[in-house]
Amino acid sequence: MSAKDNENLASDLAALGYPGFSHLKASHRRAPAEVMLSALQVANLEPRLVEALPWVLSACRDLDWEWLVREALLNELQNKLGFLTNVARRVEEKSGRSETARLLREQEAVLEHSRLPTEETLCHDSLTQVELRWLRTNRSTEAEHWCLLTDLSPEHLSSIPMNLQRETIAQAPEERI
Repeated sequence: MSAKDNENLASDLAALGYPGFSHLKASHRRAPAEVMLSALQVANLEPRLVEALPWVLSACRDLDWEWLVREALLNELQNKLGFLTNVARRVEEKSGRSETARLLREQEAVLEHSRLPTEETLCHDSLTQVELRWLRTNRSTEAEHWCLLTDLSPEHLSSIPMNLQRETIAQAPEERI
């Protein structure tokens, strides 16, 4: 993915209302599931964009889970989606948002049935062998369960104002632009 593609995805996330990109000019609002699928397909996604993905899963009430899961399965992206759903669920549980956590737990269970045994990175295929070895040793239990080499965890997302998500999403797209 080029720098321009990363900028476009950042603009897509801003259009969805992601607080971390509120300073960016929002693009035309795409469906949250399309934004997620586009991001999951990228071999080397900027870390700031990866960190935004759990927010999309928990904050976008109009996310078409049926379509997203089906497309993730067709593209063998279920481990990435499953792990990000797990991270989003843990953030929601920690924040006391039990209804959203329940929805995420249900989607995680659907993805669990299709989990692949193949180890891969979370949108960061350009890692060196030294980095890959470090991640194998230091990744979370959840990342290992989903066969992902990543150090992303709910603690990495603590600087994101997740409590703003409901108010942000409630605005009409044209009010955010």
